[in-house]
Amino acid sequence: MTEGPARPPTFEEVFGRPPEVTAQAPGRVNLLGEHTDYQGGFVLPSAIPQHTVVALGRNGGDTHHLYSVNFGQRLEVPLGETGTDFAPYVTGCIALTGVGDALDVWITSDVPSGGLSSSAALEIAALRALREVYALPLTDVDLALTGQRVEHEFVGVKSGIMDQMASSLADTEHMLFLDTRTLERRKVPLPAGGEVLVLDSGVPRRLAGSGYNTRRGEVEEAARRLGVPELRDVPDVAALGALPELLLRRARHVVSENARVLRALDAPAPLFGELMNASHTSLRDDYEVTVPRVDELVALLQAHPRVYGARMTGAGFGGAVVALTHSGAAAQVAGDVLAQYGPEGQQVVPEPGTSSHTR
Repeated sequence: MTEGPARPPTFEEVFGRPPEVTAQAPGRVNLLGEHTDYQGGFVLPSAIPQHTVVALGRNGGDTHHLYSVNFGQRLEVPLGETGTDFAPYVTGCIALTGVGDALDVWITSDVPSGGLSSSAALEIAALRALREVYALPLTDVDLALTGQRVEHEFVGVKSGIMDQMASSLADTEHMLFLDTRTLERRKVPLPAGGEVLVLDSGVPRRLAGSGYNTRRGEVEEAARRLGVPELRDVPDVAALGALPELLLRRARHVVSENARVLRALDAPAPLFGELMNASHTSLRDDYEVTVPRVDELVALLQAHPRVYGARMTGAGFGGAVVALTHSGAAAQVAGDVLAQYGPEGQQVVPEPGTSSHTR
């Protein structure tokens, strides 16, 4: 008789006692509005069914003990230090909330890394746990803003606010239309007759070592040369003509992507799909944040007769793609496309038996 896979250790098994609190937060998929959130733009994310779970408790010592089920790794971080590997996502949350205790922290997640905000889900889950244990007077928006600071100050990624806002505030039944400048937001329905499908390309990426911060610097320089606070303030692409060619292409993506999000708010599924296709073209050609395997997977989805549109999702340089399929067709599309794409790809949402991304 063969044994099944080993069960991962629980908090109690790792640390010898129950946690004081357990909290969770979802990953997110962004349907439209990529690389606009650090230029005051508009975005349309939705939560996905997969979550990151954080359990924690005070240990009375002078060292944080962090255990990741996914990595099978335990880290020891002295109080006041940041640590390495996955530790900064947690120790940054601890530091920015002013918690002075040493903590035992247990983490598990079924959010795929790369394009679905696994880091934001970890930050928001950790912050929710800290808020509960210490009765911190933090709103859900405060948690998102703190998570963004963790990325900037502890991880080294100059991220926008979308990922943390989506993980903290979005649900799986709607898109969250977010103005990333004002943080005004409202939930809007998914396109009627459509179903959201997310596929993991199998191409890993790490933003801190990618071109992400470079792209942010390029659009900041473009805004400076145009004399505007952010590219959000540029009315249309015709106003970009004075920029040098590289900066023009970077800025053109941001300005045109904002326009696509605004058009998509009341768009029927066919038009929404066309906007997704145009977004991917812009991300590939103007913003240059896709990679060949991601482009291949997107092209297979776009060619499928039961797909309205598809694009990369997330910061790029690998990671996940998202498609809007005909209602009820996501599972078939996933099977057809992954059979052509190869073994490294996998379906992320919807999960079997769920219809949380169908309307």
